[in-house]
Amino acid sequence: MPRKNEPTERLCAVTREVQPVSSLIRFVLDPNGQVVPDLKRVLPGRGVWVTATKDSVAVAEKDRKKVFVRGFQSEARVEPGLAERVDALMERSALQALAMTRKAGGLVTGFSKVEAALRRDPVAGLIHASDAAEDGVRKLAAVVAGNEELANGWQIVRLFESDQLDLALGRSNVIHAALLVGQASENFLARVRDLERFRGFSQAHGDIGSV
Repeated sequence: MPRKNEPTERLCAVTREVQPVSSLIRFVLDPNGQVVPDLKRVLPGRGVWVTATKDSVAVAEKDRKKVFVRGFQSEARVEPGLAERVDALMERSALQALAMTRKAGGLVTGFSKVEAALRRDPVAGLIHASDAAEDGVRKLAAVVAGNEELANGWQIVRLFESDQLDLALGRSNVIHAALLVGQASENFLARVRDLERFRGFSQAHGDIGSV
């Protein structure tokens, strides 16, 4: 979120378009003059803003002198792989938010428990491991199709491998999970949407046929 009294829009240094800060990534210089991402928009110093997509960050890295040197009005070093580092940071942020959702009691894991939650509880979204068997995914999709009381705008997340989910949640063999309606789940889903946009695609939002 922008700090108090700060502009809610900024100029992208790559596209030269004014956009909401929520659609941009802020970069700053560290004490050694190296460009680092400031995803939370809280680090001190002059910022250079770039559209929050992998393609735009890759262009900024390639055209360092045009984008960062000009934006910071000083020498700016960029280590190769800037877009990949941003991607990794965003992914880690999403997984940390998922861990917080579990701690807040907003996550149900395990096929049978997820199936029961879909029939009984207000659900904001479903998580399937990217390596989940399609048979299980289809069965849960059928349950969703039969429940007209699911929360509007619910989302399907298939960005993470089961090993990543295991590590984030501190348990083994996490394949399916249900996100219960609540602020913690919304925080996680917001980070997922940011990561999807950065990677240039979006997952299904309430589209049962694409589960």
